[in-house]
Amino acid sequence: MTIAPAVRGLPGTDRRTRRTPNLARALSGTALRTPDATGLVFRGLRWSWGELDRRVDALASALQHQGVRPGSVVLTHSPNCPDLLTVMYAVWRVGAVWAPTNFRLDVDDVVGLARHIEPALFICHSDFSAYAEALAAVPTWPLGDDPRPDRAAAGGEVARLIAEHDGRSPDGYVPRVDDPAWLFFTSGSSRTPKAAVLTHDQMQFVVTNHLADLMPGLRADDSTLVVAPLSHGAGIHVTTHVARGARIVLMPEQRLDPATAWQLVEQERVSTMFTVPTILNRLAQDDSAHAFDRSSLRYVVYAGAPITAKDLARDLDVLGPVLVQYYGLGEVTGNITVLPTWMHESLPVPGEIPPAGFERTGMQVSIQDEDGNELPPGDRGEICVCGPAVFAGYYANPATNAKAFRDGWFRTGDLGYLDDRGLLYITGRTPTCTSQAAPTSTRGRWRRSC
Repeated sequence: MTIAPAVRGLPGTDRRTRRTPNLARALSGTALRTPDATGLVFRGLRWSWGELDRRVDALASALQHQGVRPGSVVLTHSPNCPDLLTVMYAVWRVGAVWAPTNFRLDVDDVVGLARHIEPALFICHSDFSAYAEALAAVPTWPLGDDPRPDRAAAGGEVARLIAEHDGRSPDGYVPRVDDPAWLFFTSGSSRTPKAAVLTHDQMQFVVTNHLADLMPGLRADDSTLVVAPLSHGAGIHVTTHVARGARIVLMPEQRLDPATAWQLVEQERVSTMFTVPTILNRLAQDDSAHAFDRSSLRYVVYAGAPITAKDLARDLDVLGPVLVQYYGLGEVTGNITVLPTWMHESLPVPGEIPPAGFERTGMQVSIQDEDGNELPPGDRGEICVCGPAVFAGYYANPATNAKAFRDGWFRTGDLGYLDDRGLLYITGRTPTCTSQAAPTSTRGRWRRSC
């Protein structure tokens, strides 16, 4: 019997030459379908999807006028505010790379990140003027909470530029496969922040996967309350709602107030939230949780840290069958496992480890020993993963990339085991950690080093 040779590739199908949709296209599509529907709510402000898309076009035009081009890195330091979403989608629309920081970082930390990624532009909230002063060598646009053009002091340069370029359309950018979209800052166990490169095509899979596994059936009449920073997991969560045209509600203040959150859930008929266990516990275990109508809630997603069986039982008792857990590092954009609403019915007894769920659609988990051998169910080892949600690598950090991947598997650095049903249990971290290699100079533009 003759066996045909394996097909490794076909002529003319070089992956690097293929196009992929721009992440900002999802906003354009939503604005086209439902231009007058409310897209964003913040304090007394209510933007339609058409208004938000027009603002993104205007700011994207301003970015191009500034000289921001495909591959340019735009560092952003800001708490949640309406035009932070405008910045996110405008940067993507012109093919630049969004690099948002955690706004709680110290000035020296942000300066260190800037040295590593060498941004072409720094967009900084006006409440953090010391950060702009520390990065005075980088062109800087202040950003504010009040986006009205007649409130320049509150809205900052971003609001002024949007008003100045209103009605203009930028030169659109259709990325190629593997073109970067987001530098996602993560420290892992090393305590040295690294920039995970998230690409347009990878993020398209992540959005689709979130819709399939975390919030199936999400529709345009849904809405989400943003209670965590958009710079990380909450920003990923919001992209799914933009894609579906589901309303985005921002908290009116930086500080989380459970009573205000529950009041907004009632007023805006909020159906989804992204949280971390500390936020989830504060919301569910506050007395105000019983003072407002929460019947609109369908999915309360939590991730990012372990949760005790005791807290999980309390939260479920208050909120009902709406909890969804996922496990996934920034490098895999949250896409490793999921514990859906219906699997929260069988909680572990106190003292047992709650499961992290089963493999996300399109992803594969492998528990491996120190030599990379796969271990059987019940044996503890390093959690490794492969699939379309895995990032491209760390920005300008080849030494760390070499340690992070083995035989094509991304090594999470987490320890755990799979049971006979394929449920993952996380038990700790590996004892080793990696440090950042010296960055390769890029002069504010992307260069692959992974």
